[in-house]
Amino acid sequence: MSFYFVNQFPILPPDFYTASRLAFITPKVLELTYTSHSLAPFARDLGHDGPPFPWDEDRRALLRAELDAFYARAYGLTRDELRYILDPADVKGPDYPSETFRVLKEKEIRTHGEYRTRRLVLEAWDRMEANCEFKAMGM
Repeated sequence: MSFYFVNQFPILPPDFYTASRLAFITPKVLELTYTSHSLAPFARDLGHDGPPFPWDEDRRALLRAELDAFYARAYGLTRDELRYILDPADVKGPDYPSETFRVLKEKEIRTHGEYRTRRLVLEAWDRMEANCEFKAMGM
């Protein structure tokens, strides 16, 4: 495979990951992944010498939402484009024939009474926009 193809892959280049962006991402990834003592070497590589993080579904949902908002912005999406990806009917109306995360949406409505991921991701986006976090990270 030539670099011609690799350059077309939808991945962010290594130089995208500035110190401020890594400072945002790394603690969240660490908390989401380091949930077992077997991953202690990985945690130490990331500068964490403490115990594994407890499995807290609500906390994990918030961390994932912040990362989702971050990466949506990193890939150049607007808030409305992110809304469309999360739930096309939310943007195009209830009769819109396309769905993206139907199973997730239905499960969350059963479990939480709402499409929680959509709400959390958009709240994270709004918070990061209002707090100028995106701007501080050059996004």
